[in-house]
This record gives sequence, structure tokens and C-alpha cells, in this order.
Amino acid sequence: MSLDPLTILTAFGLIFLAELPDKTMFASLAMGTRMRPLYVWFGTSAAFVVHVAIAVGAGSLIGLLPTVAVKLVSAALFAFGAVVLLRSGAGDDEGDEGGRTVTGFWPVFTTAFMAVFISEWGDLTQITTANLAATNGAASTAIGSAAALMSVSALALVVGRFIAKRVPLKTVQRIGGLCMAGLAIWTLVEAFTA
Repeated sequence: MSLDPLTILTAFGLIFLAELPDKTMFASLAMGTRMRPLYVWFGTSAAFVVHVAIAVGAGSLIGLLPTVAVKLVSAALFAFGAVVLLRSGAGDDEGDEGGRTVTGFWPVFTTAFMAVFISEWGDLTQITTANLAATNGAASTAIGSAAALMSVSALALVVGRFIAKRVPLKTVQRIGGLCMAGLAIWTLVEAFTA
């Protein structure tokens, strides 16, 4: 198992940009206002690691298909991700229902884990992770994706309010969408020139 720094950085960058304006960032921010942020981060990080493992496993199976088929499927998935990011709204689910405060490590950890574990099924970042694992190294993709997801959660908990007030999330979505579109085109070209 060799690690590829370029694959790690690519996975980190793509997943970070795709997850930044996602519902999970706002869920982390909301949970962090009612619960101990470090406990929330442990819970969200554990859920992200499980999802990355599932996505990388699925992507590794896809990687067993013929190279041209994998590249065509990857290009289609990147294009789908680009469309989703470019068409989506900028964080409308930011609302906080003002629920009760949860205390204690295990109750907070479990609440954060379940919130992320349930909401991330079939999410763009999970699909993108599977896609990257199919065409790149599984271990490198897993490391980059997990680090990005955990970073977004930490960022939301530490400076989420600052970001929400000063950085237009629509801009982040557009940058992520353009990166995905670029990767779709690149992968499509590779499919026919390799």
C-alpha cells in the first residue's frame, strides 16, 4: 500500500469544497452551540470515517471494471457532482430549532455520530470519494477524504459563525462545481486517449 500525495491532496480539496456548504457544516455548527464542540467533533469524525470506508470499498469494486468503463462512469459522476454544486442553493438549512442542551461525552458523541451517519448516505462527498477510489489509490483517497470531512466539521465548530457571515457559500459551491466539471472533462479525455 503506497500513498500518493497528489491523490491525497486532490481528494482533500474536492471533498473539502463539496462539504463546506453542505448541511453537515450547518449541523455541526448548530450542535456546537448546544453541545461541547470537541465531543461533537469526535462524533462527526467517527461517522465520516465509517462513510469514507464504505465509499472507498464501493469505489475499489468499481475499479475492477475495465479502465474505459471506469473512466466513463467517473466522468459522469464528476459531471453529476458539478451540476449538483452549481445548481444548489447556498445553505438554506441553516435554521436552528433551539433544542435542549445535551451534555456528557457519550450522549453528545452519539447524537453527533447519528446526525452525520444518517444524513450523509448518498451524499455528494460519499459519491465523489467512491469515484476517486475507483480511479486512484484507495488508501490515499480515504486519507484525503476523511481529513477533508473532519476538517470541515472542525472548521464549522471553531469558526462557523465567522464563515457564515463573511464568506458567501455560493462562491464556495461554484468553485467546487467548476473543479468537478474540470475533473469530468479531464477523466473523459483520459478515457478516450489512454
